[in-house]
Amino acid sequence: MAIEKVRQYFRQLGIEEEIKEFDVSSATVELAAKAVGVIPARICKTLSFSTPDGGCILIQTAGDTKIQNGKYKAKFGFKAKMLDPARVLRFTGHEIGGVCAFAVEDPEVRIYTDISMKRFDTVFPACGSSNSAIELTCDDLFHHSKALEWVDVCKMVQEEK
Repeated sequence: MAIEKVRQYFRQLGIEEEIKEFDVSSATVELAAKAVGVIPARICKTLSFSTPDGGCILIQTAGDTKIQNGKYKAKFGFKAKMLDPARVLRFTGHEIGGVCAFAVEDPEVRIYTDISMKRFDTVFPACGSSNSAIELTCDDLFHHSKALEWVDVCKMVQEEK
């Protein structure tokens, strides 16, 4: 199970006991926010994109954002194209609903963290299953996920209205 892989990863950091497992699903931003008891924006969602060379980019974003295509293309040099569920699992070891940037071992995966989360002291990413999360500071999220850099590739969902 992917959550066990994440638990083992966090055990090395001495924080495995901080993983929360729920009796209800946390597979979507809305469900996770309800399970954790926070606003949806504080849920860290991890989005998976393909690269032209066949690799994968993971971007950790706040729950109330969407990728802004122009910003994404300006940053990475190509259009944002989400991975299908099978490729997400292959690259990350996590199934949709529990995808996170922890314990990802594939060298073709590049991890980034969007600045949209810096509004919050702590955020809640999944831990490899559709009923788990952990509370982390944004800096801890960045470091524990081995992110390469902070990026600005999102827009707030409210901006679309």
